[in-house]
Amino acid sequence: MDDDSRYQAVCGRDGRFDGVFFFAVRTTGIYCRPSCPAVTPKRANVRFYATAAAAQGAGFRACRRCRPDAVPGSAEWNVRADVVGRAMRLIADGVVDREGVAGLAARLGYSARQVQRQLTGEVGAGPVALARAQRAHTARVLLQTTDLPVTSVAFASGFASVRQFNDTVRAVYAATPSALRAAAPGGGRTPRRAATPTAGIPLRLAHRGPYPAGPVFDLLEREAVPGVEEVQGPPGARTYRRTLRLPYGTGIAAVRERPGAAPGGRGARPGGWLDARLHLTDPRDLTTAVQRLRRLFDLDADPYAVDARLGTDPRLAPLIAARPGLRSPGAADPEECAVRALVGRDRAALLVRRYGKALDAPCGTLTHLFPEPAVLAGAEPGGALGALAGALADGTLRLDPGADRDAAETALRALPGLDDRTVAVIRTRALGDPDVAPPAAGAPDGWRPWRSYALRHLEAAGETALTGAA
Repeated sequence: MDDDSRYQAVCGRDGRFDGVFFFAVRTTGIYCRPSCPAVTPKRANVRFYATAAAAQGAGFRACRRCRPDAVPGSAEWNVRADVVGRAMRLIADGVVDREGVAGLAARLGYSARQVQRQLTGEVGAGPVALARAQRAHTARVLLQTTDLPVTSVAFASGFASVRQFNDTVRAVYAATPSALRAAAPGGGRTPRRAATPTAGIPLRLAHRGPYPAGPVFDLLEREAVPGVEEVQGPPGARTYRRTLRLPYGTGIAAVRERPGAAPGGRGARPGGWLDARLHLTDPRDLTTAVQRLRRLFDLDADPYAVDARLGTDPRLAPLIAARPGLRSPGAADPEECAVRALVGRDRAALLVRRYGKALDAPCGTLTHLFPEPAVLAGAEPGGALGALAGALADGTLRLDPGADRDAAETALRALPGLDDRTVAVIRTRALGDPDVAPPAAGAPDGWRPWRSYALRHLEAAGETALTGAA
């Protein structure tokens, strides 16, 4: 898109582009999402930015009405496999907060200067600014949904000091942390959903476009491993719950099925959300936990781009008309996903019982974390499982959000006992690749770059099957 096309999207309040770009108004000092309901500014006063961090870096503050920091992430970073796409996925996972820019650069195999230059050139902000914008969003969520003390919110959000936290919140939201806490989420459009840490953190996980939740929850229900996952409730009102191993502690996530969100495809409202609740032993894990749920439910996808491309194929057109916006689920834990893709659901359940770490406080049927690769490599060193677990444990194979997909596939194929189909499932689910065609699946090149989504449509229609694990 050029700037004139972006301005037309702003004039049309087109929610399809929320998160794809941001616009700022020079005369007000505010930046917004394209669908902001405020009066459309004059073209001469508008500036466009690829990220919220870039707008903040230019001195603009977030609109209180449209909350541009709460939009779905850009689908571009899920699709792209280059260093910028990998860096954006790692920053979203909280790597800069935990390991600094040097840690981010080391994971990418580049120098810190190269990463800074490439990110600034592509998205208008470096890794520190991008992480700062993310910390500000996390802070707002914690301030408005928990009763954590403000000081605890500051450090849980990833800030190094309370002063840095206060300065950032004022700069981004034009309000003090206390004033931000007092404000109702959504500028009064939704009631405040206050919660204590023990009750969990309530969240709305935003998505763009239609989201047919039924097929996603069907898949998760079929694959659920006892002790680690469960799906409760009747179709249309199900809740998916699972345990999470996180950098600072553990968590339990619950996500509710929301039928009818943005029904009817292009003629419907531009997006919606899934309701979620997170119980974390350490609130510093909020950002990472949210991003892992977003990858699992494929919430940053651009269904308009996917459907427009695949809808030109005569075989897929009726399937897309029946299920506009169908997603290609990813994984909450890529390493767990790889093991489950290899061994299957029943053996995965056995591994959980034998080697999984018991939760300090079980919650219903959720009693364990999935065993870590190092534990599996030591307990079952032989065969394909031992080889896979060993490669994950020693770093020979990387499946984290910043992993190079081609390098990961090469490492997978070097391991004994992994057939082509298992490798394809791991690349689709654990690495979140939108363009994977399992062997003999009959996926033509005309479906690129969305072959993973095409196969999901065929699977949902009962024409083929792509099995795996989340």
